[in-house]
Amino acid sequence: MSIEGVLNEGFVTTNLDKLINWTRTGSLWSMTFGLACCAIEMMHAGLARYDLDRFGVIFRPSPRHSDVMIVAGTLTNKMAPALRKVYDQMSEPRWVISMGSCANGGGYYHYSYSVVRGCDRIVPVDIYVPGCPPTAEALIYGIIQLQRKIRETNTIARQ
Repeated sequence: MSIEGVLNEGFVTTNLDKLINWTRTGSLWSMTFGLACCAIEMMHAGLARYDLDRFGVIFRPSPRHSDVMIVAGTLTNKMAPALRKVYDQMSEPRWVISMGSCANGGGYYHYSYSVVRGCDRIVPVDIYVPGCPPTAEALIYGIIQLQRKIRETNTIARQ
């Protein structure tokens, strides 16, 4: 049966996983965790020139209303427990984007005693955005990659 025949009947059938994942990709509410200069580029991506709203990304101040956390900047040992606490307050399903060299692996401060060598040691990271600082375009590309990953996730069997 062709799609025209289905539309004439008044309904469309689809896989429930595809429907749920499609709705999730269009409403990524982001918890901003700006720690250093990468946060400026994250804010830049949310303004009028790049407009993350068109991708469904809306910045939220509360972790309870967010499903994506963008860790942007240098994560220190004193800030690591706060990062974990905020991550634990987010509801499932939740995703993490690590933005910038410092968040990915310590960056210039890799050998400092006070820097965590990658936020993936504290929280599970889904997407890494490289750069120092990464451009707004790089963050948008990372968000598109996260949307692709969400679309390919098996939602019902996810643990």
